[in-house]
Amino acid sequence: MSYLDNILFAILLGLGFGFFARNIKKIIRNIKLGQDINRSDNPSARWTNMAMIALGQSKMVKRPVAGILHILVYIGFVIINLELLEIVIDGLFGTHRIFVFLGGFYDVLIASFEILAFLVLFAVITFLIRRNVIKLKRFIHSDLKGWPRSDANYILYFEIALMSLFLLMNAADYHLQLLGFGHYEKAGAFPISQYIEPIFNGISESTVMMIERAVWWLHITGILIFLNYLYFSKHLHILLAFPNTYFANLEPKGKFNNLESVTAEVKLMMDPNADPFAAAPADSNAAPSKFGASDVHDLNWVQLLNAYTCTECGRCTSSCPANQTGKKLSPRKIMMDTRDRLEEVGKNMDENKGDFIPDNKTLLNDYITPEELWACTSCNACVEECPVNIDPLSIIMDMRRFLVMEQSAAPMSLNAMMANVENNGAPWQYNQQDRLNWKDEQ
Repeated sequence: MSYLDNILFAILLGLGFGFFARNIKKIIRNIKLGQDINRSDNPSARWTNMAMIALGQSKMVKRPVAGILHILVYIGFVIINLELLEIVIDGLFGTHRIFVFLGGFYDVLIASFEILAFLVLFAVITFLIRRNVIKLKRFIHSDLKGWPRSDANYILYFEIALMSLFLLMNAADYHLQLLGFGHYEKAGAFPISQYIEPIFNGISESTVMMIERAVWWLHITGILIFLNYLYFSKHLHILLAFPNTYFANLEPKGKFNNLESVTAEVKLMMDPNADPFAAAPADSNAAPSKFGASDVHDLNWVQLLNAYTCTECGRCTSSCPANQTGKKLSPRKIMMDTRDRLEEVGKNMDENKGDFIPDNKTLLNDYITPEELWACTSCNACVEECPVNIDPLSIIMDMRRFLVMEQSAAPMSLNAMMANVENNGAPWQYNQQDRLNWKDEQ
């Protein structure tokens, strides 16, 4: 490889990682638009969560077929890209298979990479069949129309191309090794590409070398394009699943947070010694500027991280009882809408030098309707089912809190129930003195 090739490679590498760093910076900025929340408690449990769920894929295998195939793709893709280190060194310094000095261990590495690449191809083709031939219900749901459905296929095509280029590159390399051509010394073991190698029989050595070099460049360019495509894709979860599982809520499912300002008011009302006309103490919990959430700025940063981490797998929606009975609610759509609105806000800031200019839009109503929010039964099925610990219910509850406390826009049946609780001390329309009459009935 000439010095010009080394320089071109360094430029390609710089552009690839430069754009990637810029995109990651945007994501971090957008997530920080959320309200502050403390998720620094119990670090040992958080590290365990991350190790078991993000790294160990423990929740994926609850659905064995998809889970095992996903693990193959995940492990294969991560391990195979360890060879990216060798490609980078070779590209920058003009070497060829720099780690060949590892001897037998290098042979084992290359062989394992090839076997995993083949398994990835098998898994990805199976995923394509499940999406486009079998058409599983959660993959053809109405909330996946347009770009989300296309994105899922694009990423699978991408993975097929990268794995195929890897095996073809090795096959051409192995062919030149067998011929003892140039600097192609015996290096590595090729249990899969050895069966591809015969296609180069009858082709001149120089042509095969050109093919090997061309495929090498395509492979590394494809990896860098894939890296930057993540920003626009649901596959951003490859990176964000780790912080998302670490910062996930550790409280028991079904335990909802109380507003501190409201709790303080209730305690004051129940205190017989309190002076209702006294001024609030200086250190009391001040009422928030807004109850609940109507837009992404009102959500906390973990909820916004959840939105970017969503895998769009649809497990949440397929397990949602409201969705199963024909209601409009789809937990997957809640997360996708939150992410789309957050991206819209981010673009607004990009166009206005970092400042957000009100655009007369909100997450509530423009993206998510009250009908969707009130269809939720708060059962936590979506939270339990998510393979990366996303919590759609927390967003639903915060938006419902806004509807009730800011707009008094609860459904009529709920308003009647709350009025009964306020007036009668129970959800039913009975006088308080009659509440215990049932015990006298025989």
